[in-house]
Order: sequence, then structure tokens, then C-alpha cells
Amino acid sequence: MANRNSEREELTVTESRDKVEKPPLYKVLLHNDNYTTMEFVVFVLRTIFNKSESDAVRIMLSVHHQGAGVAGVYPREIAEMKSAKATDLARQNEFPLLCTIEEE
Repeated sequence: MANRNSEREELTVTESRDKVEKPPLYKVLLHNDNYTTMEFVVFVLRTIFNKSESDAVRIMLSVHHQGAGVAGVYPREIAEMKSAKATDLARQNEFPLLCTIEEE
């Protein structure tokens, strides 16, 4: 905002700084089932979630042993997109892999 000082005719500029909040993040979860193969879960983690081989195997084992595993944490729109891609890829390969998102 600019203000004029009538005596000196100087222009003063004041800045207003609005704090921008970071968007909430969402976890993308893969859930265990009795039909989706471990190899396919690793494939999904590598191709859609860009995980390394070792990270993909670690997450797949978490899904297998604990019932669910975190594939990644993203802003909402990206989490929804990756979840939908994983679900679509699973359906194309005739697997019932369940992929959900939840706020972190």
C-alpha cells in the first residue's frame, strides 16, 4: 500500500505478508488381500509411486504382514490421482487391490 507524506512528498511502501498455509497431506494406503500377488504390489509401488526396488519390497511386506502399508504421502489431488491409477492398473490385471487415502 502506498502512502504520500504531504510535507515531503515521499512515497512510502508498506508490505503486507499473508501467511500461506501448506496444504494438508494425505497418505495413500495399499491394503492386503488374498489374491493380489506380492510381485504385482511391488510393480505398482515402482511404477506409480516411483519407489526403489528395496523400498517397494519393504512396503509390500508391510502390506502383507500388517494388513496395510503407506505407499506415499502427497497433497490431496496427487494422492487421489495415484490411488485411482493404482486401482485402475489392478483392475486391468484382474486384481482386487484396495488403495485408499487418509489425512495424515
